[in-house]
Amino acid sequence: MNKTLIVLASTTALLAACSRPAPPEEPIRAVKVLTVGVNTFSSGYEFAGEVKARLESRLGFRVAGKIIKRQAELGQRVKAGQVLAQLDPQDYKLAADAARAQLQAAATNRDLAAADYKRYKELKEQNFISGAELERRDTTLKAAQAQFEQAQSQLAVQGNQTSYASLVADVAGVVTAVEAEPGQVVSAGTPVVRIAADGPRDVVFSVPEDKVAGIKLGMAVKVRGWAQDTQTAPAMAKVREVSASADPATRTFQVKLALDGKAPSPPLGATMYVLPVGLGDVQGMPVIKLPTSALRQEGQASAVWLLDKASMTVKSQIVQIATADGNEAVIAAGLQPGMVVVSAGVHVLSPGQKVTIYQQKVVLTPETPAQTAINPGANDAAAVKLATPAPSAGK
Repeated sequence: MNKTLIVLASTTALLAACSRPAPPEEPIRAVKVLTVGVNTFSSGYEFAGEVKARLESRLGFRVAGKIIKRQAELGQRVKAGQVLAQLDPQDYKLAADAARAQLQAAATNRDLAAADYKRYKELKEQNFISGAELERRDTTLKAAQAQFEQAQSQLAVQGNQTSYASLVADVAGVVTAVEAEPGQVVSAGTPVVRIAADGPRDVVFSVPEDKVAGIKLGMAVKVRGWAQDTQTAPAMAKVREVSASADPATRTFQVKLALDGKAPSPPLGATMYVLPVGLGDVQGMPVIKLPTSALRQEGQASAVWLLDKASMTVKSQIVQIATADGNEAVIAAGLQPGMVVVSAGVHVLSPGQKVTIYQQKVVLTPETPAQTAINPGANDAAAVKLATPAPSAGK
């Protein structure tokens, strides 16, 4: 009997040793929570724009040739009539010399025809020749005069061609681009230098297709420089031009704003924040907002964890996101004010899991002895004084 009990006890102990140990209990996680409340929508539509000159010209030579010199440099300020670049004028000078020679030949023919006409006219007055002969001489004189005028015009054209070998600025402004270099052979009209003319400045920005209908000519717009202090009041501008067609690459519509001429113009190429007034303005609207750290993906939907304070467990709640307001998400549906939502650590939770509310620990810094902190040299002096032996009474 005793042997049987011993065998059963050994078997039971052996089976208990071979069986799997019970899984450890899942630790209770500490989470950060927040109470859902109604807040106001603070963001508005804001676009990024660029300051550009209202008049920007791409200048090129009116004749073809090889560039031998370029005086204009990027960012250089130029005056009207200043030479920007030059072509090799040798061929045009030769053509002008040829036109000048043709003019001299035409002038000689005209003078000869005029003298001939004068002589025949005198003979006609003496009835030595017929009227038909005088008319032929008159026709020859008119043809010679026409050839002379044609040679004059040709010489003027060739003179212009020679002057066109020098590219001059037609307005005062700033060189914003250089598109050709010395040694390059260019055709007539090829852009060489781009100049932003002095004068009014525009802010150019693009709006998507669903917002362009809200942009009207003359509409007031607030603009603020990228480097400008956020506390500074924005400047005002007006819509001057709205593109009639979308950009083929970005599918956006370009809008140009006329800056107020009283305020100092920002530098060319500066970035400006554009805030259209009244473009679907939703600022101040009551909404429910959550930090993005509270959101997680559940399938194809967005969800949050709701905390049940009675049982201190969490459950999943599907929410619908309307838009973003800065770094927060605006919730359109799924939450009510007063609900408690887990705001951090959402990706390590599971439905029905027990949690605790995270309490931030306060670390106390150990204090330094007041005497040492206030006057560390006083203790040293006292120690020296105590270490010095006192004089004897007999002495």
